[in-house]
Amino acid sequence: MKPVFIAGPCVIESAECLDEVAKELVRLNEKYGIDIIFKSSFDKANRTSIHSFRGPGLDKGLQMLSDIKSKFGLNLLTDIHESYQAAPAGEVVDVLQIPAFLCRQTDLLVAAAKTGKVVNVKKAQFLSGVDMQYPVQKVRESGNDNVWLTERGNMYGYNNLAVDFRNIADMKQYVDTIIMDCTHSVQRPGGNGGSTGGNREFVPAMALAAKAFGANGYFFEVHPDPDKAKSDGPNMLYLHDLEMVVKSLL
Repeated sequence: MKPVFIAGPCVIESAECLDEVAKELVRLNEKYGIDIIFKSSFDKANRTSIHSFRGPGLDKGLQMLSDIKSKFGLNLLTDIHESYQAAPAGEVVDVLQIPAFLCRQTDLLVAAAKTGKVVNVKKAQFLSGVDMQYPVQKVRESGNDNVWLTERGNMYGYNNLAVDFRNIADMKQYVDTIIMDCTHSVQRPGGNGGSTGGNREFVPAMALAAKAFGANGYFFEVHPDPDKAKSDGPNMLYLHDLEMVVKSLL
């Protein structure tokens, strides 16, 4: 089984940024015989500050993602925050992602399940791997067996995350595909004066550690210039560093 790779900018900023990332993903797919799923968010509804950039919104964002699929032939992933977003997003993307803070929201999980698309549920920062059997149950009992789970660290005091890699093994009891979110797991949530900080230098090691514990998927937020990104810049990888990390995992 080939590993699952997911990569892309945190939030949709511009068509030019999406195109630049997509071209690199296509190049890596062709070079290594893989299928990196393109990820970006049409709305970041959980930003630290009300003044933070959120994205273009549902309609425009889905159109921009649809354009990426048409131009580059990439599979797509985006996250949803409200139940009504599931159906329209499911018409465009291949994987619907449930944000960590929302992984217990029954109506959101049921709506995502009913699209028939793969549902990637991110483990909350306050839950254990074993706790994730219940979101999985909600999706499956809504008629959808295509469920992935994603590890993204647990709160460790204030403004800090720690990864307990045992969660990967625990979650493999419930689903076959376990994704390691290698970039969000190095965040410093809300720890950057009204925005989230992070330590991108630890991302490659996070990925390799997760592989050692049995992860078979890897999630990387990437950007051509993360220090100028409008969301999650401090923990995003530089786009030109993605190949090095993918190669190390293969």
